[in-house]
Amino acid sequence: MSTRAQAVIGALYGDEGKGLMVDRLAAAAPGAVVVRSNGGAQAGHTVVGPAGRRHVFHHIGSGSFAGAATHFSRFFVAHPMLLLDESAALSQLGVKPEISSDPRAPVTTPFDVIINQALELARGAARHGSCGLGFGETIERNLHPEFALSTKDLFRPDLHTRLVFIRDAWVPIRLAALGITALPAELATALADDTTIARFEADCAAYLDRVTLWPDRRLCERGTVIFEAAQGLGLDQDRGAFPHVTRSNTGLANMLAIAAEAGITELDATYATRCYTTRHGAGPLKGEVPALPGVNVVDPTNAPNEWQGRLRLAPLDLGLLREATTRDLSLDRGGIAVRAGLAVTCLDQAEDGFAVTDCGEVMPLDPAKAASEIADLVGLPLWAESWGPRRGDVRLRVDAAA
Repeated sequence: MSTRAQAVIGALYGDEGKGLMVDRLAAAAPGAVVVRSNGGAQAGHTVVGPAGRRHVFHHIGSGSFAGAATHFSRFFVAHPMLLLDESAALSQLGVKPEISSDPRAPVTTPFDVIINQALELARGAARHGSCGLGFGETIERNLHPEFALSTKDLFRPDLHTRLVFIRDAWVPIRLAALGITALPAELATALADDTTIARFEADCAAYLDRVTLWPDRRLCERGTVIFEAAQGLGLDQDRGAFPHVTRSNTGLANMLAIAAEAGITELDATYATRCYTTRHGAGPLKGEVPALPGVNVVDPTNAPNEWQGRLRLAPLDLGLLREATTRDLSLDRGGIAVRAGLAVTCLDQAEDGFAVTDCGEVMPLDPAKAASEIADLVGLPLWAESWGPRRGDVRLRVDAAA
C-alpha cells in the first residue's frame, strides 16, 4: 500500500503533453493505476509507444501502453457509447487495460449529446468551443437528483424507465431553459427514435462487462496512483475565462479530494506545458499568431473539426503560466503534502528564432536551454523535458518525482 501519488496537470489550455508524461511515469511504476480526475471522453491525450503504436486516449488512462490500469474517479464523466469504441481500438493494438470506476461517476446519455450539439449549433459564430460530446450537459443534468445517472445506476432494473423519464421530462425542461424551441432535423429524429435508448442500453450492458466497480477510497490498495488531469488550468470552471471553460476543475482540487478519501498523504504534481501555447476551441488566447516564428509545429492529433475549428497558436506566456500554477498551488491541501515541478514538451519543434514572452517582453531562448530557463522564470523546479513524442524522448531530472 502506497500513500504517495503522482499527478500530471495541464498548465494552460490543454494539449500540453499530458499523455506523454503519464506514459513516462507509468513506465517507471509497474502495476500503476492511472486515475482520471476530471473531464470525460472529450479529452484527447496522445501517446506513441516505443514500438510506434499510437493512440489518442479519451476515456482510458494514458499509461495503458506501459501496462497501467485505469480508474474513473467520482469526478470523471463516463461515456459508454464511446468507451467501447476506444476499447476496440486499443485491442487492435494488443492492449486491454484493467478498467475500474467509482460507483458515483456520472454517465453521459445520448440526450446530453443531443442538447450539447443543439446548443452549440444555435450559438453560431459565438460558440464556446465545445467538443459536442455532452460532457457539460451531463454535469448539468446530474445537478438535479431526479434526473441524475451515475455508474451504479446502470445496474438498476428500471434503467429503461429512467432513460425514458430523462428523455421525456428533462430534455424539454433543459431545452426551454436554453431558449431552444426547435432541434435540427437530424437531432430531433435521434431524440424521438426509441432505438436511441435501445442502443444506449446495449452500450451500458457492454460497459458494465468491461468496467469493475471500485470506490475511490480504496485506491491505495492498488499500485502507484498516477492522477491524469484533462484539459488545462486555463479552462478550469472556477478560474478560466467564462464562458470558454470546461465544466470541471482541471488542477489539484479534485485530486486532493480523492487523495483525502483514499488516504493518500503525499502528492507530486507535474505541471505540463509545451514550449509554446496552443488552444483548440473558442476563447481568449493572448498573443495569438497565425504562425509561430522559431517553431516547427507538429500536431497530428488536433486536426480542424466542426466543433473546435483549427488549432490556435501563441508564444508561451510565462506570466500566464506563473499565475496559473501559483493559483492552483494556493488551494487548501487539507494536510496533504504537495511537491510541484514543471515539464516542458515539444522542444524538438523549437528552432532558431524561438522565443517566449513574459509580461509583454519578448525573450529569445536557446532551445537547448529553454526548459531550464522557463522553469526558473516560472518559479518551479524542472522535472522533465521532452524532445519528441515518445517516452524515450523524455528526460527526467534527478530531483523529479519518482
